[in-house]
Amino acid sequence: MHNNRPRLKIDKNIPYIKNRLEDVADVDYLDQHDFTKESVKDADALIVRTRTLCDADLLEGSDVRLVVTATIGTDHIDLNYCRENGIEVHNSPGCNAPGVAQYVWSSILHLGFRPGKDKIGVVGYGNVGSIVADWGRQTGTEVLVSDPPKSRKALDEGKRMIQEKKDEADIREASLTEILRECDVITLHTPLIKEGNDPTYHLIGEKELNLMKPGAILVNAARGPVVDSKALKEALKEKRIRAVIDTWEGEPEIDRELLEQTSIATPHIAGYSRQGKERATRMAIEAVNQFFRTDGDTCGLTGNYEPPLKLTPEEIMESYNPYEDDCMLRDNPAAFEQLRHDYKYREETGNKHVCL
Repeated sequence: MHNNRPRLKIDKNIPYIKNRLEDVADVDYLDQHDFTKESVKDADALIVRTRTLCDADLLEGSDVRLVVTATIGTDHIDLNYCRENGIEVHNSPGCNAPGVAQYVWSSILHLGFRPGKDKIGVVGYGNVGSIVADWGRQTGTEVLVSDPPKSRKALDEGKRMIQEKKDEADIREASLTEILRECDVITLHTPLIKEGNDPTYHLIGEKELNLMKPGAILVNAARGPVVDSKALKEALKEKRIRAVIDTWEGEPEIDRELLEQTSIATPHIAGYSRQGKERATRMAIEAVNQFFRTDGDTCGLTGNYEPPLKLTPEEIMESYNPYEDDCMLRDNPAAFEQLRHDYKYREETGNKHVCL
């Protein structure tokens, strides 16, 4: 480190981060396309977003010892390379989970989902999936949850993934097959995993789509490649099911034919709440502070999510209308990245959070 101050290269489009680390570090702000081997070689740490690929091509021969992403996902980071080369990696888990829950629930409610009558299946019970499931419970909806890795881990610890509580009797574990066959909505909240015991790449393909109830809704606000787009397009053409898509295979170059068939289509903005962006930035600064023992400024940034004491379908629908974002994408699908960049962050449902 130069003069005992860490040298940071920060994506200039990360919201709310400017002027928060300058007192404790030497900071350069870069456009996402300007993170190159040359530009990062003398950096001690990078703070990036999803469009910056952090692998050997970028990091080899650099001074980088810390990579922080102000996002939930780490698909854009070569974790094996970083681990083998002593580079610590931090993400922002759960930062936008309430915003994604707001997106999912508002979308399906606008499409006619009936809380208390219809069933929702949640695939992936992490930070996002658990909130989506809890909102189902709060609205009196029966919720089925599938997360084999979490379920196995819980069993290894001698317990169940979903604890048997009186107030959570309407959330139950199920297999993916059960969810596909029984539920009126299937919403995906898994990471993108291509290898190992529980791959999620094309987790939903032709076979799975054929198991869904006629008229059921598939929601993908997780990662585009979790769904086989070609198979989904055929199912939508035949009008067997409906779909809400926020994350797309091949984005930002999305399939225009699939776009036409989708009931609600948005440009990867499900988690774009003001509070979610503030949480992500806070977590990124905290990671830098912890690593370098600095005191970067997190004052005023949104703290951890607190579930609302009471939540109604009407409140969710009033807090966000997905059709406004749907219209923007349909009007100009070629502007996918620009629509994300220029997005006006919305307020989360309930807007209940702890400020630091």
